[in-house]
Amino acid sequence: MNLELVTIGTELLLGFTVDSNGAELGRALAAVGVRVVRRTTVGDGVDEVRDAVAAALGRTGAVLTTGGLGPTRDDLTKEVVSGLFGQPLEFREDLWEALVERYRRVGRVPAENNRCQAEVPRGATVLVNRWGSAPGLWIEGRIPGSGASGLAILLPGVPREMRKLLEHEVLPRLAPRGAGRVVRSRTLRTTGIPESSLAERIGHVEPTIAPLTLAYLPGTTGVDLRVTAWDLDEAEADRRLAAAMELLEERAPGAFGRDDADLAAVLLARLRALGQTVVTAESCTGGMVGARITSVPGSSAAFLGGVVAYHNRIKQSALGVPVSVLEAHGAVSEAVATAMAEAARTRLGADWTIGLTGVAGPDGGTAEKPVGLVWVAIAGPDGTTARELRLFGDREEVRVRATEAALALLLARLPQ
Repeated sequence: MNLELVTIGTELLLGFTVDSNGAELGRALAAVGVRVVRRTTVGDGVDEVRDAVAAALGRTGAVLTTGGLGPTRDDLTKEVVSGLFGQPLEFREDLWEALVERYRRVGRVPAENNRCQAEVPRGATVLVNRWGSAPGLWIEGRIPGSGASGLAILLPGVPREMRKLLEHEVLPRLAPRGAGRVVRSRTLRTTGIPESSLAERIGHVEPTIAPLTLAYLPGTTGVDLRVTAWDLDEAEADRRLAAAMELLEERAPGAFGRDDADLAAVLLARLRALGQTVVTAESCTGGMVGARITSVPGSSAAFLGGVVAYHNRIKQSALGVPVSVLEAHGAVSEAVATAMAEAARTRLGADWTIGLTGVAGPDGGTAEKPVGLVWVAIAGPDGTTARELRLFGDREEVRVRATEAALALLLARLPQ
């Protein structure tokens, strides 16, 4: 089954509200075999809503909208869609009484303009909203002027209400129309390798995994590889996805986990399995490596702490980096990163240390040491290794990329 999404709200177009509903709907609908083929966002105008919904119905015969079901003048969705189906709005006393009771329970009285929320298109199915005041609607029938049948599902724009109605009212009605077919995806997460290089290493695997599709999803911290099974029965989709993931893991450098895997969590799990600990000595990242590690629940089992040695004076006093090394090589150098890592490992008593120093920008770069130059040193039981990174992006992106690279370098050093 194909369906289009229309998210409604001028606040979405202005950027004041992020459209999290669209992503949630795409994932949930795919799981029951409904393929979202287009997603449109429009403002709170009669013409905009009418044009978007009519076009969606004309292309696929099915549309799901979010937003525009409230009691104010800019909430136009219900009125516009009922007009497209030629089903006039009718006041439902039972819905009004339920709304009055909902307000009474919290010591309030609904305003007169709330009465419009008890109006529904003639013949529509009401999707009872136990989590808010605006009911959802399921409108199905022939569209005047075209003779074609159409389905319109209208949900509130409030994310929590939308999710609850989707789970309890919409998906159970749509699942039978999927006829046991699913649209399902798996993701392989990689870090430390650009998209183009990753594609070269993986090679032309698309014919091998067909009818599955492969998408490269680059981000600040790495590239995700998403494999999708379209319109297959559940068992066949799972079998093909499992085989495709194994193939990609064999070919993709920098792969560290599947689906929602977090690099810091993977690193900590390995350290805990080894019974080993880690500390950090950070300069340009200002504690971001430690923050990434401690964002994982239970991180105290392996992470002891760290030193943010931003100024050279702190590198000397807190870590004992020799003045001679700083003067001879400069703060951003292999020698200083190595000295930071080794000193922190000794002083803080850990098995492993991440030492990191660099030029995050936007100022401070030179021809010899440009913005984006970062040195990462990993000190451990078997010695110390250092890696030079040349990172691109603004200050925040350089810091985030350096943090991710540092975690990946330590993970690569740990015994399997």
